[in-house]
Amino acid sequence: MAHGRAHVTITGLARLRGRLEDLPDEIRQALARAVKESAEAVRDDVKRTVAVDSGNLQEKADIRYQEDGLVAQVGWHDQEDFYAVFVERGTRRQDAQPSLMPALERERGRYRGRLTAEVRRVLR
Repeated sequence: MAHGRAHVTITGLARLRGRLEDLPDEIRQALARAVKESAEAVRDDVKRTVAVDSGNLQEKADIRYQEDGLVAQVGWHDQEDFYAVFVERGTRRQDAQPSLMPALERERGRYRGRLTAEVRRVLR
């Protein structure tokens, strides 16, 4: 989470970013599909588990893609949703009610499998 906005970034093979341009387009597209699947899984999990008051955080949890779909930012991106940070982390007067970080942790174990499955599908 940064700059008053609440989001996490899911990066497709960050360690290999420099080599991605050398990969065939089919592999890059497969990696982007896996990133998209994981980002959607995190977003959907957040929408199911976020604390509901007005319903705004539930409704506005979203994904922004960058770098040809190889990077996904999941969370609340609009400035008026700044309070998502307080809900997620808590304050002196309000206990934390995290949904974004737990959703990310739940997806972490599936992410590698998604990447592997998409690349294998292309290589067959």
